[in-house]
Order: sequence, then C-alpha cells, then structure tokens
Amino acid sequence: MIGLTVLGSTGSIGISTLDVVARHPDKYQVIALTANSDVEGLLKQCREFLPRYAVMADPDSAQLLAQRVRAARLEIEVLSGVDGLAYVAALDEVAYVMAAIVGAAGLLPTLAAARTGKRILLANKEALVVAGELFMQEVAIGGAEILPIDSEHNAVFQCMPANFSQGLERVGVSQILLTASGGPFRKLTLDQLEGVTPAQACAHPNWDMGRKISVDSATMMNKGLEVIEACWLFNTASDRIKVVLHPQSVIHSMVAYDDGSVLAQLGNPDMRTPIAHALAWPERIVSGVGPLDLFEVGRLDFEEPDFNRFACLRLAYEAIEAGGTSPAILNAANEVAVASFLDERIAFTEIPIVIESVLTALPGIHTGDLDTLLEVDTEARRCAEQMIRIKV
Repeated sequence: MIGLTVLGSTGSIGISTLDVVARHPDKYQVIALTANSDVEGLLKQCREFLPRYAVMADPDSAQLLAQRVRAARLEIEVLSGVDGLAYVAALDEVAYVMAAIVGAAGLLPTLAAARTGKRILLANKEALVVAGELFMQEVAIGGAEILPIDSEHNAVFQCMPANFSQGLERVGVSQILLTASGGPFRKLTLDQLEGVTPAQACAHPNWDMGRKISVDSATMMNKGLEVIEACWLFNTASDRIKVVLHPQSVIHSMVAYDDGSVLAQLGNPDMRTPIAHALAWPERIVSGVGPLDLFEVGRLDFEEPDFNRFACLRLAYEAIEAGGTSPAILNAANEVAVASFLDERIAFTEIPIVIESVLTALPGIHTGDLDTLLEVDTEARRCAEQMIRIKV
C-alpha cells in the first residue's frame, strides 16, 4: 500500500485523484486530505477515505471541521494553516504527494514534499513558476521525484526519452510542442472580448476545471505558465517550446526530434488519465477514462496563436526570458487580476493590461532565497491591487 497525501483534495484535480484511487483500494492508502475552506466537501471525503489527517488552510474552517469530525466519531486529526499543509506533505508514511493547491498558496507544502524525498504528482504549476530554481534544487537535494500532472506536461513526459534530464540537445529533441485548446473565445474579435462575462470565461469547451484555471485558459495565461513550467521540468530554454492551438484537445502535446519524428500523446480530455499515469508510473492502471474513438473525433486542427489576441501568452514568454523574479511577479499579478475579473471589478481585456503594468513597475531580480521570493510575491499583489483601484 502506497501512502498518499492529496493537497487540494476538494478541487477538480483532487476529486479526480480520489476517483482514480478509489478504483485501486489495494494499491493506495489516503493518509491526508487538505482543502482551503470547503468543510462539507472535505468532511464527505473524510467519511469515504478515512485519512489519518485532514487539514484546512483556513483556521476558522479547521475549527468547524474538527467539530464535525468529532460529531461523526471519525478518528481523524484535524490540522490548519500552512504549517499543517507542510506537515502532512512531509509525513514519513507518505510516499506520494498530489500537489493540487491552486496558485502560490501551494508553494510551501510542495517544497516540504520535495525536501523529504516524495514522489510529487505536480499539478501546482506555480511552484515552478514562482520558485523554479529553488524548487528544482530542493528536489535534487531531497531526492524527490516529479511526475507532471498537467495534461500537456504529462504528455511531453510520456513522449520524452528516459534520459531527457541530460539535456534535450544531447538526446536528440529539437522542440516541445505544447497544445492548447484556445479556450472559449478563440474565434471572438478583440472588440467582442471586452464584453465577456466571468460565466462565459469559465465555460471551457473541453475541460472541467476550476474558475481561476478556466479564466487562465481563456486568456492563455495557463499556457504561458505551462511554458515556464516546461522550461524547468525538461531543462530547456523557452525558444525550444512552441504553443500550438488544437481546439479538439485530443493531442495533449508533442515532442519533435532531430530526425524529423514527432511523437504525440492522444486521449480523451480527462484529467484522470495523467493522474493515473503519475500514480502508477512506470506501470499503467485503469483510470476510469473511456477509450479514444478517432472515428468520432473525425479531424485534428492546428493553428498558431496570435500574441495580440493572447497578450498573456506573450507576457509569459517575456517573463521567463527576463528570468529572476519576473515569473513570480507575472503569476502574482495574474492571480490578483483574475480574481478581480471574477468579482467583476475589471473587464476581461484588462487582465493583461494589469499584469504588464505590474511587470513594468517591478523589474525582476535574481534570487534563490525563499523569503525574498515571498516578499516579491506580496509586493506584486499589492502593486496589482493598486493598479486595479486606479482603474476602478
């Protein structure tokens, strides 16, 4: 039995992870489940999976959960805050950690998993976007193992030679091709984008995702963050990574080789596929995802992204090329801007404007210090809020 902690178990990735785990009760034991403030959701999961620990990031929610756990006579220890999250990520009896907390909030517990040598099922791309150099150093020192969960990075991982860590040039890889659906607004004009609503932005045509990630997909910031993540995961520069619009979301990504070969990973758009792959690697297990019917798909389309329409993608490339803390600033400004759009404080088209303004106001610096990275994150959020207040 493999001990598993799920960070962010009530989110879409966490729910999909538990769905796969439930199909293999002889292989995995859930040691800890965590959530931000969804008491009812976490309590329901606790009843089903009976973990030893349950953690709420929000202290008030943790108190309420503890009361509910006692009333249900469940022998589960309830913890709270970042310290609680880091504790269950580093437990000795835990071998695998699903890192699925959305945003920079997942950085510290994911670092705790890296320092203690876990297999990290990495769905929290911000750990690499905000602190890529530091995170990869901790992975190496702690002897941890990263298995990417993002469908695109997982696809690339499946198409890569086993020795890719030596450097892509040395193993004959010429380019990584990250596919993107283009989101729900791929065909809208720039003028039409100004009036889109949060509900429209969250209605992804192919994937079932949370609100923040859905908006990131609509702006293509999600793909920009994935470019940054891929640079760290596959030890390469951004000029070897090309984004390809593929509206069917059937090819999840591709790897091009020097001999002209292109390897692609295909499948139905369901996150249980990469989750099952990472849980079982190097073996394969049933995920609950149905087989791909190519006759039903019928066709596969590809387009080049327009950086004028998808300004967030351009900003992400510029941030990784600038290096230092620029990706952390980009991520923090984006989180604030997206939250403001979802609260209907700014328009959809103002998201990249806010981000670019913050990147201009706060030039990146080179640092491998966690405290400095967290300070930069805080300052970028403050700056973004100030920009938004001025606009409002």
